[in-house]
Amino acid sequence: MRDESGIVVGGQLGGVPERWPRSAGALLRACHPGPTAVVTLLVAGLTVAAGQDGPGCVLVTAAVLTGQLSIGWSNDAVDAVRDGAAGRTTKPVAGGAVTARTVRGAALVALALCVPLSLLYGALAGVVHLVGVAAGWAYNLGVKATAASWLPYAIGFASLPAFVTLGLPGRPPPAWWVVAAAALVGVGAHLGNVLPDIADDLAAGVRGWPQRLGPAAVRLLLPAPLVAATALLALGGPGAAGALALAVALVTAAGGALLGRHRPRAPFLAAVLVAVVDVALLLWRGTALA
Repeated sequence: MRDESGIVVGGQLGGVPERWPRSAGALLRACHPGPTAVVTLLVAGLTVAAGQDGPGCVLVTAAVLTGQLSIGWSNDAVDAVRDGAAGRTTKPVAGGAVTARTVRGAALVALALCVPLSLLYGALAGVVHLVGVAAGWAYNLGVKATAASWLPYAIGFASLPAFVTLGLPGRPPPAWWVVAAAALVGVGAHLGNVLPDIADDLAAGVRGWPQRLGPAAVRLLLPAPLVAATALLALGGPGAAGALALAVALVTAAGGALLGRHRPRAPFLAAVLVAVVDVALLLWRGTALA
C-alpha cells in the first residue's frame, strides 16, 4: 500500500515504510548537503576561533545548520517543476526519489527550529542571522531570476560573522572588513554555483546576473570577488601570512584566467583554491572578528 506521498507502507516490515531508508537518503541529498556542511562547519570554526564558550558554539552551529537546511530544501521544493522540465533527474525531487511536498515540509520544520535557536544566541545576533536566512529564501522564491541574484548571497554570507560576534559577551559588532570579505565570498559562491547550469537556466527562462553575463564572462569574473575578499582579510590584520595569502590568491586567479582559454574549468578551479585561502584567513583572524 502507498500513502499520499508515494511511499510504500506495510509489507514485510509490519507497517514500517519499506522505502524509508531510500526516502531519508533522498531527503538528505535534497538539502544540498555539500554547501550546507561547508557553511555550517566554517561558522562553527569561526565561533571557536572567536573565543565563544562551548554552549554558545553548539547553539551557533545548530542555528546555522537548521537555517542552511531550510534554504537547501526550499530550493529543491521551489525548483521541482523546473528541474523536471530540464531533465535534472539526479536531483531527488525531479528524479522522483522524494516528493516536493515532503521537501517543502522539511524546509518549514527546519525554519521553525532556526528561529528560536538563532534568538537564543541573542536577540540582535538572532535577527541578523534570520535576515541572512530570509535572503536565502528570497533567492529561492524569485530573486535568483533577476539581475540582483547576487544580493541574497552577499547578505547571507555577510550575516554569518556578524551573527557570531554579536552573541559574544558584550555583543561586539563585527569588524567591517570581515563582513565585507564575507559578502564578497558570497558573490563568488553565487558565480561558482550557477556556472555549470547557465545553459539549462537560460532555457528555463531564469535570467539572473550570471546568466546575463554568460559562461565565458563568469569564468573570468569568478575569482575577482574572492581575490578582493583575500585582500580585505590580509589588510585587515597586517602580517607576513596575510601578504603571502594575497600573493597566492593573485597568482592563482591570474593563472586560472590565462588557462581558461584552453581549459574551461580552470577559472572555476582557481576560484575554489582562492576560496580555500579566504576560509583559512577567516579562521586565522577569528579572534579579530569583532
